[in-house]
Amino acid sequence: MGPLGVGCWRFVARPDEELRAVLEAGLDLGMNLVDTADIYGLGWGGTARGEAEENLGRILAAAPALRDRMVLATKGGILPGIPYNSGRDAITEACEDSLRRLRCDVIDLYQIHRPDMLTHPAELAEALAGLRAAGKIREVGVSNFTTSQHEALAAHLPFPLAATQPEYSAVQLAPLRDGTFDLCMQHGVVPLAWSPLAGGRLADGGDARPELLATLDRLAEREGVDRATLAVAFVLAHPAKPVALLGTQRPERLASLARAAGVQLDRSDVYDIIEASEGVRLP
Repeated sequence: MGPLGVGCWRFVARPDEELRAVLEAGLDLGMNLVDTADIYGLGWGGTARGEAEENLGRILAAAPALRDRMVLATKGGILPGIPYNSGRDAITEACEDSLRRLRCDVIDLYQIHRPDMLTHPAELAEALAGLRAAGKIREVGVSNFTTSQHEALAAHLPFPLAATQPEYSAVQLAPLRDGTFDLCMQHGVVPLAWSPLAGGRLADGGDARPELLATLDRLAEREGVDRATLAVAFVLAHPAKPVALLGTQRPERLASLARAAGVQLDRSDVYDIIEASEGVRLP
């Protein structure tokens, strides 16, 4: 996988030609990880759970060569009103429904979207192992799991977890301190960073700390990029080698953000951003 991926949580409410243009732009820029979820479609103008997968599946059916260029990832386990179910039958059904919506035979990376605290990890592991043995999924990952939840599931799987998906940005630094990145480096797990621009706050200024925005702007000017691109470069700078999932649905913004892969931040730059984000000097 490349250092950047296309996030499909906004892959809704527009004509297929516009959605396909976003997908093709990302792939052309080397963003070969395409990440979606069965819950995507209940926001950003979408009208139903599964809409983003259906849109992606329809585009891939019309242009099957695109499927060969991507690492296709999706997620399951969120059921509005419950809200989580990772039981054996529920996950098996969720995965099979995703395959149907995506119109494909196999999912490259299947992730449990959020931890279901009422399912024993051994039961979930049995379901995931069964899906893998049946050739319906290639690799397994988790999303929004604590390190202990990750390790509990891993202990019951007959194969290693391939990825974990935490929120990580210059605003949200939790993976630095909660053990997530340490676990990734220990076990060779790929971290997939969702919301690397903090929901757009690092692009538009939002309610981010003024000190943080000033630091990002200073470094962005030095590197000849915009603030958003510099913020993505911060995500990529960690030695765990996170993949930043980009949610923009504009090809030109993908092209701009792709420049983050060429930005070189040194140790002092990264620590400056951390201190500006937290508002305290590191000891």
